[in-house]
Amino acid sequence: MGMKNRVRMSFPSLAENVGIARITAASFAAQLDLTLNEIEDIKVAISEAVSNAVIHGYAQTSGEVEVTMNLYEDKLEFIVVDYGHGIADIDQARQPAYSSDPERMGLGFVFMESFMDQLEIESAVGQGTKVRLVKNFVANSSH
Repeated sequence: MGMKNRVRMSFPSLAENVGIARITAASFAAQLDLTLNEIEDIKVAISEAVSNAVIHGYAQTSGEVEVTMNLYEDKLEFIVVDYGHGIADIDQARQPAYSSDPERMGLGFVFMESFMDQLEIESAVGQGTKVRLVKNFVANSSH
């Protein structure tokens, strides 16, 4: 399947930039004939992924967060990368209510998994984390 469009953005790990990534993802998704609910799902998933990078990936430090948005003929792909602390135990991190930060609900990955069709997490401690989110769609479908 050929790629139809791509947006790549990079920004410092500031909480303010989570909203920018979220709006950009929604605008990117709006190229498709998606329902408002589907766009909302994408916004929540991207917010969670970018928030994780900002809050957990860099914790007390700061660094770059990269978001790549790819549009293919049959799917939207979002890749969120940070070069922060990394996740020691991805399986544990994916559990509902697990959080390395007691102030947070720990539903980030659970939300991402329920709102998107595919979730892949790669991480190395001290090197960072890459989260890949995919939303499938049927080309030229009418809602």
